[in-house]
Amino acid sequence: MAWFKRTQKGIQTPTEHKKDVPKGLWYKSPTGKIVDAEQLESNFYVSPEDGYHVRIGSNEYFKILFDDNKYKELDKGMTSKDPLDFEDTKKYTDRLKAAQEKTGLKDAVRCAVGKSKGKDLVIACMDFKFVGGSMGSVVGEKIARAADYALKNKLPFMIISKSGGARMQEAALSLMQLAKTSVKLAQLADAKIPYISLATDPTTGGTTASFAMLGDINISEPGALIGFAGPRVVKDTTGKDLPKDFQTSEFLKEKGFLDFITKRSELKDKINLYLDLIQNQPVRA
Repeated sequence: MAWFKRTQKGIQTPTEHKKDVPKGLWYKSPTGKIVDAEQLESNFYVSPEDGYHVRIGSNEYFKILFDDNKYKELDKGMTSKDPLDFEDTKKYTDRLKAAQEKTGLKDAVRCAVGKSKGKDLVIACMDFKFVGGSMGSVVGEKIARAADYALKNKLPFMIISKSGGARMQEAALSLMQLAKTSVKLAQLADAKIPYISLATDPTTGGTTASFAMLGDINISEPGALIGFAGPRVVKDTTGKDLPKDFQTSEFLKEKGFLDFITKRSELKDKINLYLDLIQNQPVRA
């Protein structure tokens, strides 16, 4: 029966009684797959429909890697003081304040120590949602101090990179962090303390040019974008079409830049297996 011939009304709800669907109940992957948010979380934030690894931050990685999500955060309250008094479209201090209020973070990296499969591990994890995970003086200092902590206590060190590169608002002070962090990692290497670098989506710019590629093993997640300049910039500069899957983790592994790619669900087991083997310790179950 055509709708204009109906004699009885269907189900009707007054406008004031209608409810919006709460945000965050569903996630849509780049391939168009719809996933229940709870199912996504229980699957390590990986879409069960297509295996897409959703970008996550330090809270989620700490939960995945530390036993029972228990850890001690290092240098928790450190923030930038804006030594250059920088201002572009807005003051740098205002930009930082807005990012802190939006994310609940102090800066783009959090460092912590805790047990992973029963043994202590120091982790520095970047947060892309804080000013694009850009590396400024605070990021460099916190990573350097975390490396010092690992060196002093003879604990393995891991950095989870997720960054757009150097923080332009800090100019040369930002670029100095490349050298600072590299020196600290060299000290760990001299002391024969293992350092694992996990490059996640995206890892670009000065981060790639420093600590992200200095691991005893350099690993990544499936489909992660890893490079110095982004694909669009490279294409515009060279004027040439780029190879298929250029700058993906799979492409870099094929070219020898990465040791292996691991699913997020297997990350904890694989890094601890590596640590047991490299330190000549019994393999933990």
